[in-house]
Amino acid sequence: MIDWKNIEADDCAVPSDRPMGDLVRELSRALADPDPLVRDGAPYTVLATWIARGTIGTERRLELGDEMATRFTDPRVEARTFAPLVLDMLVTAGDFKAGWVDAFERWYPAERDLRGHDGTLGWLHAVAHGADLLASLGHRPEVAPVRMLDLAAARLTAPTSHVYDQMEDDRLARAIARVLTRTDLSERDAVGWLEPIADRFGTDNISGPMPAHISNCLRTLRLLHILADRGVRPTSELPAEPLHHRDAVKSAVATVLDRIVKR
Repeated sequence: MIDWKNIEADDCAVPSDRPMGDLVRELSRALADPDPLVRDGAPYTVLATWIARGTIGTERRLELGDEMATRFTDPRVEARTFAPLVLDMLVTAGDFKAGWVDAFERWYPAERDLRGHDGTLGWLHAVAHGADLLASLGHRPEVAPVRMLDLAAARLTAPTSHVYDQMEDDRLARAIARVLTRTDLSERDAVGWLEPIADRFGTDNISGPMPAHISNCLRTLRLLHILADRGVRPTSELPAEPLHHRDAVKSAVATVLDRIVKR
């Protein structure tokens, strides 16, 4: 087995004694390993570095993306939830296939295991990892931004008993805000995705404790309102970008929040 820690320590230099195809296949397996020290350790760093540097050829990167799209149906949660991380690496590097969007769209709102962290499996982060991919896809010219906004709404309205506890609401709000910086968004599309949220949660009759799905939605929209006011940074090194139709978005988010709270 390849010692990925040594490769990471050597500035991710490519081993000369193994074909690239074998290396990528082993990295792909490592990114689905149930051992968090393997899945989220040196193999992750090496794969991210090789993709960013263009070390892996285009054809092999597209094959890797296809494998990740298939992995959304894997029976193991750690395999499913790390697939969007790899796809995000690829999309950020410039790779894209329409089938990846279709597979992601089927998985994201349907995923039921929303734990951020597990004592044995380590980081899972389905919502947060999916949010990162949603933001990247939302900036691809091939993907209509409203499609990613509707997908975010579908994730927020999907039933769950899990309360976000690892800043998933922040990651999802930032992803939505990044999509909302698209200047080709009409005002109608910039706010229309909120309607199913208002319809779903504004009519719920709650007599006991706050349900998890409503709590998650409220916290996500609260941060989105702040980002609409102040803008969102694509990365920590770049300045904040304004949301397109920011005033309309702020007003629509505030209206939905008010409707949910007063239900």
